[in-house]
Amino acid sequence: LQIMKMAQAISSMGLLVDMIIPDFLGFSDVGDHRGESLAAHYGLQSPFPLTWRPAKKGFRQYEYAWNAIRRARRLEADVIYTRLPQAAALAANQNISTIFETHDLPHGTLGPILLRLFLRGSGAQKLIVISRALADDLVQDNYLPDDSQRLQVLPDGVDLRRYQDLLAPEESREILSAEFLKQNLEYGSTFSPVKFTVGYTGHLYAGRGVSLMMDIAARMPEINFLIVGGEKSDVSKLKNEAKDRRLENVTLTGFIPNAALPKYQAACDVLLMPYQLQVSASSGGDIGRYLSPMKLFEYLACGRAICSSDLPVLREILSPETAVILPPDNVDSWTEAIQMLSENPNLRNEMGDNARAAAQNYSWEARAESLFLGAKKTGIDQG
Repeated sequence: LQIMKMAQAISSMGLLVDMIIPDFLGFSDVGDHRGESLAAHYGLQSPFPLTWRPAKKGFRQYEYAWNAIRRARRLEADVIYTRLPQAAALAANQNISTIFETHDLPHGTLGPILLRLFLRGSGAQKLIVISRALADDLVQDNYLPDDSQRLQVLPDGVDLRRYQDLLAPEESREILSAEFLKQNLEYGSTFSPVKFTVGYTGHLYAGRGVSLMMDIAARMPEINFLIVGGEKSDVSKLKNEAKDRRLENVTLTGFIPNAALPKYQAACDVLLMPYQLQVSASSGGDIGRYLSPMKLFEYLACGRAICSSDLPVLREILSPETAVILPPDNVDSWTEAIQMLSENPNLRNEMGDNARAAAQNYSWEARAESLFLGAKKTGIDQG
């Protein structure tokens, strides 16, 4: 999702983008006709070419990286922009201008080697990270000096256009309530458009605070809890837990396409970001120290009051003016904060206005402009 949003933002600058996608399933012979469905899935508004290149899982993406670089050479691309360390290392050492974005410290035996190979390559232009915490740790681990002009901190962003002219929470809930009835959602039929609503959007992996949300919901039966997203297996487990605990105030929607998220977020009076001290990604591991969650910037743009876990990396963006910042494992504190916000509409509105104003600094377009400041309107290739 982040890569697709960045490609769209780069394209909107007037730069030519060719997105090269690893083909593990044999789509490379059928062209880019899937682009339209991908655009709908990811909520894209500006088209750009998609190119599928062969990739075999047993080759650990080296074959794909090599094929992507060959494609970039044929296009005479001015820059390769990638999050794949294999592609970054290979391209930079072929004297191809390369920007490498990483969201974590390198892992395993090859991770550190590939990062150092990239940084030593004559084509290495920039190393992009998503948080100051990650930049500091890369410097501390002696990958590059703290005054390096090649290291740039760029948090994730949001598509601000999709958050213009949102309906008020009550109006949004009226629309959702009608949709839930049509869908016959299990644990959605009790969703009330007139009830104060607390929401969460995103994955349900370990460390995202799902258990905390369920505990809060158990203590506050008079409030709607709208949980949007999650893979089928995770949603199924949560439905069973809600049933066992008789949490009829919890509505679980399952996966919602990114383009449709604003109307779900707009239906909430308060949005939750209950990350725990350890946060799992889709591939496992712990990303809690360095994360820059896209939901954070979506929540800000939505203009709703936010309750967030007190993690140092989140304080790089949030402040007491934009969020109630809480201990990640204290259900009493979260319950009290939600109760306080439910009783203070003026405070909610003030925090929401502050959040919306803060979001203006984090558009995908602003991120792309910082990344390619001064770039010519020529070819940019994202591998």
